[in-house]
Amino acid sequence: MLHRQLSSMLMRQSSAWTARSMATQAATATAPSSSMAVTDNSKGTAILLMNLGGPETLDAVYPFLQSLFSDPDLIPIPFQDKLAPIIAKRRTPKIQDQYAQIGGGSPIKMWTEKQGRAMDELLDQLSPATAPHKSFIGFRYASPMTDDAVKAIQDAGFKRAVAFTQYPQYSCSTTGSSLNELYRQLKELDPKGELDWSVIDRWPTHRGLVKAFADRIRAGLEQYPAEVRSKVILLFSAHSLPMTVVERGDPYVHEVAATVNAVMAELGNSNPYRLSWQSKVGPRAWMGPQTSDVLESLGKKKLDNVLLVPIAFTSDHIETLFELDLEYLEEAKSKWGMQGVRRVESLNDSPLFIEAMADLVHNHLKDGRKTSPQLGLQCPMCTKVSCRDAKKFFAKDFALTI
Repeated sequence: MLHRQLSSMLMRQSSAWTARSMATQAATATAPSSSMAVTDNSKGTAILLMNLGGPETLDAVYPFLQSLFSDPDLIPIPFQDKLAPIIAKRRTPKIQDQYAQIGGGSPIKMWTEKQGRAMDELLDQLSPATAPHKSFIGFRYASPMTDDAVKAIQDAGFKRAVAFTQYPQYSCSTTGSSLNELYRQLKELDPKGELDWSVIDRWPTHRGLVKAFADRIRAGLEQYPAEVRSKVILLFSAHSLPMTVVERGDPYVHEVAATVNAVMAELGNSNPYRLSWQSKVGPRAWMGPQTSDVLESLGKKKLDNVLLVPIAFTSDHIETLFELDLEYLEEAKSKWGMQGVRRVESLNDSPLFIEAMADLVHNHLKDGRKTSPQLGLQCPMCTKVSCRDAKKFFAKDFALTI
């Protein structure tokens, strides 16, 4: 029933969302609408959608990269304060060219807005006791950033807030970094703790997420002739991590594998599959094998029918639209003759996915726990004070840091 209602709602809203200019999107992402201004939100729930973000214009690429390379949680490099601006400046022309090829900017904010609005509407139906529900975007490296979102939540009059990571699989480099930044901003912007926070910090095997991925994969497999469909190789691709992070005990690799296993079980283990990793930066060792290397190997073995599945992303952005579509797939076709290589559609505004988002928040609010038990545990080899303090703040019931 919810699936049919949501599909109808998304169709009604689609033309309005498509017509909205980028300037209007920027204004509405962090500020409450006029209707919100006259609504009593003190008994409602703000939902902070945390993600990496992306530059909306080519001019925004350099500050985005500088912010990204300055974050030791994401990319730990020596002499970070000095090297980050240099690395960002050197990479800017190349990255600007990549964004130019996918339309001149990242669509991640547009998709997050669509997902959030649809989720809010479902939540108001599912959980009237915690309504009104209003989503706010808090990106880590692009506007609207975490401090913008916290200020908007406060201005809207909310007293209850849920930090909802849009990375289904937890990593200290992604969700951990966002929570560290949220903790820093709350110390400045809400020193008296007037906002009551809880956190959805991971959801790698949530049934709705698994079903949404499986639905996209089934649609992708339909592109192949029936006689070869069961032999199509599913190549799951996730953003890689430096091995220094993996060896610290970061749970990301295991949680990505858990998602893959759950999706394959949902599909009845219908196809051969592998998990690979993408987006390696720099000369240091990262988690492998790299997706591009796997495609090359399969192409050399004349295994042409491969369906790429971005398993750690919940919407399209440069890693799917450029890296997978324009770089890896085009090279596989032109260099290795893999005419049967394709990519599944990203989750984006999938009704099943938005239902999963709403279900997660609904059950989180009913459950009453501040975080998952996992959040309170630092990585075994982690000694970062920033991680320790943020975990103690958010995971009061489960804090196991020292």
